[in-house]
Amino acid sequence: MTTNPLRILCFGAHPDDCDFSTGGLAALYARAGHQVRMISLANGDAGHYAIGGIELARRRYYETQAAAVVIGVEYHVWDIHDGELEPTLEMRRRVISEMRSFQADLVLAHRADDYHPDHRAVGVLVQDASYLVGVPNIVPLTPITAPAPVICHYAGYASAVDEALIAVDIDPVYELKMRMLDCHASQVYEWLPYDQGILDQVPAGAEERFAWLQVWREARTEAAPWREALVRRYGAERGAQVRYAEAFIPCAYGPRMTPELQRKLFPF
Repeated sequence: MTTNPLRILCFGAHPDDCDFSTGGLAALYARAGHQVRMISLANGDAGHYAIGGIELARRRYYETQAAAVVIGVEYHVWDIHDGELEPTLEMRRRVISEMRSFQADLVLAHRADDYHPDHRAVGVLVQDASYLVGVPNIVPLTPITAPAPVICHYAGYASAVDEALIAVDIDPVYELKMRMLDCHASQVYEWLPYDQGILDQVPAGAEERFAWLQVWREARTEAAPWREALVRRYGAERGAQVRYAEAFIPCAYGPRMTPELQRKLFPF
């Protein structure tokens, strides 16, 4: 266990976004003794084809808590309706307050150009907070007690690979990530298969469903799109052997991601 634990703050738009985007990295941090807090800004009350509102929001909250237990992290859900996230001043203040009060060393969030409007709102909010989090007269009742955190965005599935991109080997915790996703049954076995027109392919039994989930999600977790970054990080031999990876793009604003900071903040 580490003697100098990091404080990692992960923002997602919906109650499964952090798990999909950084569940593996979060598991690595938690296993090494670092403190991880995941936050869903929206409550998930629209992400289904048959239920919604308070019933779905509560169900998805309990799914986040089950997922948090799998790897040993905190998971908070803010009570804002799906599809209604906006980068307002009020929300910016809330994000800044969260970043300060948690004393985050590293903040992970969606990109400001992501496909979903809720994702984009989170990306803009965190990007807008990247500088203001260090201004004492902004949100003055939440004092600045730590340096401004470094910010990275989830790379997603279609991001261009460039020299700034950070890719992390999650092979050692791949099954833990899948176990986290398994907790989000309303999404991985119901809403997302429905949305993709494959609901009839989901098995009925728990063990069979989990086996199906691993095959279904494998293409979205495989390391191939990030191979250059993995080789750059781990060297040719190991980089070529990584099967599963997550990738992150350093934010252009806030503290600059130096090689030294990258070694400190991504010590895997």
